[in-house]
Amino acid sequence: MRDPRLTEQPNLASQHIDELDALGIVDLINDQDRMIAAAVGQERESIARALELAEHAFRHGGRLIYVGAGTSGRLGVLDASEMPPTYGTDPSMVRGVIAGGYEALVRAQEGAEDHPEDGAKAIDELGVGERDFVLGIATSGTTPYVHGAVDQARALGASVGFLMCTPPPPELVERLDVVIAPLVGAEVITGSTRMKAGTATKLVLNTITTGAMVRLGKVHGNLMVDLQVTCEKLQGRAERILQSMLEIDGEEAASLLAESDGHVKTALVMKRLNVDAEEARRRLEEAGGFIARVVEGPR
Repeated sequence: MRDPRLTEQPNLASQHIDELDALGIVDLINDQDRMIAAAVGQERESIARALELAEHAFRHGGRLIYVGAGTSGRLGVLDASEMPPTYGTDPSMVRGVIAGGYEALVRAQEGAEDHPEDGAKAIDELGVGERDFVLGIATSGTTPYVHGAVDQARALGASVGFLMCTPPPPELVERLDVVIAPLVGAEVITGSTRMKAGTATKLVLNTITTGAMVRLGKVHGNLMVDLQVTCEKLQGRAERILQSMLEIDGEEAASLLAESDGHVKTALVMKRLNVDAEEARRRLEEAGGFIARVVEGPR
């Protein structure tokens, strides 16, 4: 019996991949990958809706919580883990939950995805409530662990969504706040959703969190002004941002960063308004974290 899920369909274009040389394999995979961005673009309105739900959660003291299994779960954890160094967020603000727990990040725990009650338990353990936005990620659309988590989050009053790479059932679309379904087509290796479906998932998650951070004032222009200076690379990036925006040299940029405890936003306001770090932080807080509102006034 043929599996109805798009992620399990055979790909006619790659049915003879085992007969190709190395360059032929690379060209075939690359050709198939070209359809991913277009498929994600078809879901632009749903992705924007998810972005708004995440922003709303953040503005009301809630969290964005990804729930997935296997590749989907790992991508959710990855996106969540990148928020603190990139945007200076509290680690609890964006959370990633994966079936099987920490061990599943480094070693497959395939059976862990089969138990919806474990997904519901994970939601309960996080204390999910009406201020949170829970996004289930399951490229096949059928993972029991993820559905258990999403159903429990919905019962607790949270906003809920689902990201999948197969046509969603109408019932799911009707009862959730948002469903994102980029249809990237059959995988080069049948059922290997770490490939096209995984790439589409990464694109969608990047867009949701990046967009929400922009909307929260954690980006000025296109610069990550809320980054955490936790290593030499980020120290250098922070100094370059200050040098570019304030037209100062590297020595002064490093000094400003030291005075601002490594916070680029604070350093920018200090220099622009000629105030100390405490006053700069106060004005930023009053302006909701938006640099432009501090140095340029209301728009």
